[in-house]
Amino acid sequence: MSEQPSSVPSVLPNTVRWAGALVTLEGVVALVLAAILVVRGLQGHDQSIASSYGTAAWAGILGGGVLAGGLALLRGHRWGRSLAVLAQLLLVPVVWSLLTGSHQPVYGTLLGIVVVPALLLLLSGPTSAWMADAYGDEGAAKDAD
Repeated sequence: MSEQPSSVPSVLPNTVRWAGALVTLEGVVALVLAAILVVRGLQGHDQSIASSYGTAAWAGILGGGVLAGGLALLRGHRWGRSLAVLAQLLLVPVVWSLLTGSHQPVYGTLLGIVVVPALLLLLSGPTSAWMADAYGDEGAAKDAD
């Protein structure tokens, strides 16, 4: 008979903490952007080029998901890494576009300062070992059977 894996999480590496903080920051910024867009729409700003409400809904939904992933990482929940990595991979081309074709180097640089380190932290050795630790006991128990 094999032992059940401990429900107590392993020690949370600093790489996960920092990544969680950066991803949480991204989620908060997206939700603030959504609120600003709603306020602009309510104030009657021109909606002919882009809908403030539609963009706010988009930023709110995605920002809420990113925020959930960041908070999950800060609390030591491994499922947050999937959301966080996906968000960073989707934001890398946005950073590139802002730096090059969109001619918005300030915004591209600010976003890149958050996205690139977050992605590196999420894919770092300590973070990967922390993720693998959740499955190490179960995998060993299955191999023993």
